[in-house]
Amino acid sequence: MQTETGFAGFVRVNTPALLRTAYLLTGNAVAAEELVQDTLVHLYPRWDRVEAADVPLAYVRRSLANSFVTQKRRPSSREHVVAELPDRADGRDAFARVSDRDELWGLLSTLPERQRAALVLRYFHDQSDAEIAEALDCRLGTVRSLISRGLATLRGDIASPAGPRRLA
Repeated sequence: MQTETGFAGFVRVNTPALLRTAYLLTGNAVAAEELVQDTLVHLYPRWDRVEAADVPLAYVRRSLANSFVTQKRRPSSREHVVAELPDRADGRDAFARVSDRDELWGLLSTLPERQRAALVLRYFHDQSDAEIAEALDCRLGTVRSLISRGLATLRGDIASPAGPRRLA
């Protein structure tokens, strides 16, 4: 069986992985699809550069993370919508809260975009500091700082009796 090459083949094979990454960044299936589509539309005119990369999927993933961070800097993206407002703390212990997928996303969504992107690239894609630094276009020390601050914030939110904070 012959494998498909070029842009169409890449999209067909890698869209599920890109959608998972985008969902972790955005927390919303519709926003994840839009982020992947926007990234691929942006890269299509330069697809020869993507194919020339050592790992084309990593190149596209880097562009996806950068698109997410850039998109979040726009004034139109500062509105934060929540499905339901909590009446009070639920009383569950920290381990039960972290194991709940919705709670974990609630915690991740409180982080600044670059911290969230660094954590997703580290813990979902198992990338090294150097790979994350390249993807986010920053220094190694900055990557370590982003991950450290992001984890400290998540730990603080887990330990807080009020639960995760919501950014306006």
